[in-house]
Amino acid sequence: MSYTLLAAVAVPVALLVDLVVARTRVVLTAQWWIAYAITLAGQLAVNGWLTGRRIVTYDDSAILGSNHEQFMGDWRIYYAPVEDLGFGFALVLLTIVAWRRWNAAADRRRATGR
Repeated sequence: MSYTLLAAVAVPVALLVDLVVARTRVVLTAQWWIAYAITLAGQLAVNGWLTGRRIVTYDDSAILGSNHEQFMGDWRIYYAPVEDLGFGFALVLLTIVAWRRWNAAADRRRATGR
C-alpha cells in the first residue's frame, strides 16, 4: 500500500472517529483549528528540515510527485510530500479525540465516586 493511499485513508478515518464513533466533534470547534494551525507550523518546519536535508527520503513510487529536493511544487510543501500533512492531521486529531474521551470517562468516574 502506498504512502499516498494510507494518507488518503487516515484523514477520513480520523474524521469518522471524531464525528461518529467518539462523538467528540473536535473538528467542529474553533479551538481545534487554532491549535491545529499552530501544530501545522511546527510540523512544516520539522518536515522541511528533515526532508530538505535528505535525512528522510521517500520512494518515488509511494508518494505523489517525485523524490527530488524541491521547496514547493511537485506535491511538496517545504520539501515534504503533501501526504505528510494528511498523516499529521490524522495523528493530532486522533490524539485529541482520545484525550477528550479519556478525560470525560475520568470525570464520570469522579462524579460517581469510583
